[in-house]
Amino acid sequence: MSSWSFDTAHSEIGFSIRHMVFAKVRGSFNRWSGTIDGDASGALTGVSAEIEVDSIDTREAQRDTHLRSADFFDTASFPKMSFRSTAVRGDVNGEFQIDGDLSIRGTTKPVTLKVEYTGSGKDPWGNTRRGYRATTRIQRADFGLTWNAALELGGVLVGEAVDIEIETQVIVGA
Repeated sequence: MSSWSFDTAHSEIGFSIRHMVFAKVRGSFNRWSGTIDGDASGALTGVSAEIEVDSIDTREAQRDTHLRSADFFDTASFPKMSFRSTAVRGDVNGEFQIDGDLSIRGTTKPVTLKVEYTGSGKDPWGNTRRGYRATTRIQRADFGLTWNAALELGGVLVGEAVDIEIETQVIVGA
């Protein structure tokens, strides 16, 4: 069994959420770290990650400040969110699932990531890299993220479902 760190320079944790019912806002987290556990062949067997929540970036400074506040993530009290896998199911060299515990704002809930192994190859320095793409959908209220505002046109300002998309690379053996 081996453990490899994510190559965060070539990886991204992104999300999207409905805004004003008819549009989507996208964002990402710029500071995070984690590891992938693998077997002797380099196949994934487990995952853990920590995200520095104040690194949220939706390309709008005022919105990012609001998201860091107690109305949403309360980064002063809860500076990190984390994911720890509990099971890996399916063909890890194709499409598979990773079950795990996601902790946001002091609340931990089980989630399942739908994962696709996107390939591997040698980089120009002779390292073997493996790529993965993962997605899931969570309900923000499950994690205490309940702030909202009613709209005159009906509905609410911020959607309930959050789509999470993760693109990762690890260097096997590094």
